[in-house]
Amino acid sequence: MNESRTMPGTEATQYAVENGAAWITLNRPENRNALSTTLVNELDDHLTTATHDDSVRCIVITGTGPAFCAGADLKNPPGHSVDGARAVSLPEVLKRMIDSPKPVISAVNGAAFAGGLGLVGASDIVVAVEDAPCSFSEVRIGVIPAIIAVVCVPKLGTHHAMKLFVTGERFTGAQAVQMGLAHRAVPKDQLRAAVQEEIDAIRLGGPIAVAESKKLVRRVQQLPMEEAFAEMAIWSRRMFGSEEAAEGLAAFREKRKPSWTPPS
Repeated sequence: MNESRTMPGTEATQYAVENGAAWITLNRPENRNALSTTLVNELDDHLTTATHDDSVRCIVITGTGPAFCAGADLKNPPGHSVDGARAVSLPEVLKRMIDSPKPVISAVNGAAFAGGLGLVGASDIVVAVEDAPCSFSEVRIGVIPAIIAVVCVPKLGTHHAMKLFVTGERFTGAQAVQMGLAHRAVPKDQLRAAVQEEIDAIRLGGPIAVAESKKLVRRVQQLPMEEAFAEMAIWSRRMFGSEEAAEGLAAFREKRKPSWTPPS
């Protein structure tokens, strides 16, 4: 079923659900969508909303204007409360992205620097504009990419992370694909269509199976091989015995599309 609905605009972000995907748009182009307290608070709220919405199968994060995200707002960085007001930290948002049972897609529409690459690193799928400028620019102002290293180093590996972190040199969306930080790089006018292809692919799978697969990828890396085989055998039996698997197998036999239901 095709559907579209938009929540009222806010100061720093926009939120809309379109055909099973929640689009969260960073909407402060005047400061290149930098991660301020307000923006990060709203991003966290939208991630929570999307995670608990049964009509949403995946989450897309993108930006307005020429930048995806220029990193932390140095005048008003996330996690710094003023007068006791709520202040969500960047680690909290990155962990919410990782822990969400719904795949998170970064649609990197333009420049992604520093903390903006943290959003990329915490995403499950990344589609970038091929010439989007990117940089772990922290060393250029005398600091380090400490927080975002948690989500970016596993994707880049030591080899690429070392050079990019210690030099702060720029690279493109296309080079991000070569280094493992992004999955696809496309011309700017093809970004939305490419993201839609990823959304459509996710929607073909059962929602529980997709959520479990997302957990599986991270869990299996944490285990020694023998423990991994034993735990995965249990996990596999549980999934093969699920109602969702029964529907998927029946649809396969009957040559029809499965009728997925939201997780209970």
